[in-house]
Amino acid sequence: MRESAVLHITGRVLTGPEDVTGELWVVDGRVTFERPPAATRVTTVRGWALPGLVDAHCHVGLDAHGAVDEATSERQALTDRDAGTLLIRDAGSAADTRWIDAREDLPRVVRAGRHIARTRRYIRNYAHEIEPEDLVAYVRREARRSDGWVKLVGDWIDREAGDLAPCWPRGAVRAAIAAAHEEGARVTAHCFAEDSLRDLAEAGIDCVEHATGLTEETIPLFAERNIAIVPTLVNIATFPHLADGGEKKFPRWADHMRRLHARRYATVRAAYDAGIPVFVGTDAGGSLAHGLVAAEVAELVRAGIPARDALAATAWGARAWLGRPGLTEGAPADLVVYDSDPRADVCVLAAPRRVVLRGRIVR
Repeated sequence: MRESAVLHITGRVLTGPEDVTGELWVVDGRVTFERPPAATRVTTVRGWALPGLVDAHCHVGLDAHGAVDEATSERQALTDRDAGTLLIRDAGSAADTRWIDAREDLPRVVRAGRHIARTRRYIRNYAHEIEPEDLVAYVRREARRSDGWVKLVGDWIDREAGDLAPCWPRGAVRAAIAAAHEEGARVTAHCFAEDSLRDLAEAGIDCVEHATGLTEETIPLFAERNIAIVPTLVNIATFPHLADGGEKKFPRWADHMRRLHARRYATVRAAYDAGIPVFVGTDAGGSLAHGLVAAEVAELVRAGIPARDALAATAWGARAWLGRPGLTEGAPADLVVYDSDPRADVCVLAAPRRVVLRGRIVR
């Protein structure tokens, strides 16, 4: 009988923000805290181990112009994997990436289907572009195609107004979110500005992406209803550049984008202080590169979120939010090992020593 290969992780294993154990083993691709038989062949990795990181706003299969081919999607997923991201919530993609699920060497993906946007109110080639009377039908369609999420475009530039504006009437939003929930899916929405947030919250939305428009009026509402946000601060950093490029044609929009950017850290800290769940997402795959998860965690810390909670937002907390296990007995062995304690310095996340996916060392 052939011996099983066993991976031994030793040093410090962070199974939660305050829960540290000295070691774990990986047997048949699964985590165990019980020492396997001594005769088994063992590979040892030493360091500080975390559950595989989560990028909760990432677009595999997408670039600045729309859907990409499988070879490009593969490179995107490998870049995220090598940065320690082993679980992705794909927050909207025009490409079919189901083939990734059969690849043992690529991150696990939770899909939100394709974006649903108002006609001519989003990036070209990204979304289903429809009118309000069709919103419920498209939401049901994407809910059935997704992995339990639907992605709406909540606001975008209105060319007639020359500024950001809500995309959907209040009644359409309420009916659409109710339909998604009937299908067993949660709903998130792209929102930069202020005006769409109350309608979305009162309609029962589960999450908002970016959420730069949160104010002292809407933050308590989000906290009361436990609506999560994924700030994507590495994306919000591009707002001044975007404003410079569009200022000549849309000066009101450009000024608005600069103001949202200027208060981005204060907005995120106020949301965190109010008890709003905050999760890590990079918005990779549009105009941003993949593999930025460590930079986004550092941005959350810069905004004033304590390091341990910023780590939870990409590790234990994010996995629980998405219904995926961390480092628990019998869980799939998806983990990242670092040279030192990332709770002391989140910059450690930028340099994984080892990446273990489905029980195999892949980096």
